[in-house]
Parts: sequence; structure tokens; C-alpha cells
Amino acid sequence: MQISYKKLWLLLIEKNISPATLRKDLNIATGTMTKLRKNEEVAVSVLLRICGYLNCDIGDICEAVYNQDDIN
Repeated sequence: MQISYKKLWLLLIEKNISPATLRKDLNIATGTMTKLRKNEEVAVSVLLRICGYLNCDIGDICEAVYNQDDIN
């Protein structure tokens, strides 16, 4: 199983917020932004800051994606 932040990118487009603006406004490290882009794990505290900024729930910005190997 892995995490996907596709919902985050779609929400940013919907709200007309660039990833650079998100990073600057929340003071998110560039390495963390790279992890988000690569669908790698980031700290829950960062995800909660993003949720507060976007006025949404954590399920609105990420989801667990199951691989075929995870099902068996």
C-alpha cells in the first residue's frame, strides 16, 4: 500500500493555488514538497497544516492506494 496526494493537487487547481504558493505560505521545506510530488510519506503534522490552510479534511488531500500484492 502507498499514499497518493493526487487529491491535493486537484484541490489546489480547484482553489487556484499554486504549489509554490502553498509551500511559501506554509513554510514547507522543498524536500517535503518533493516527497508530496513523489507520493512518499510526509509527517502528519505537515498534512494537518495543509488541511488547515485549505479548510479541508485529511481525506480530501490524500488516500491510501492498494497494490495487487496488498490484496493477497
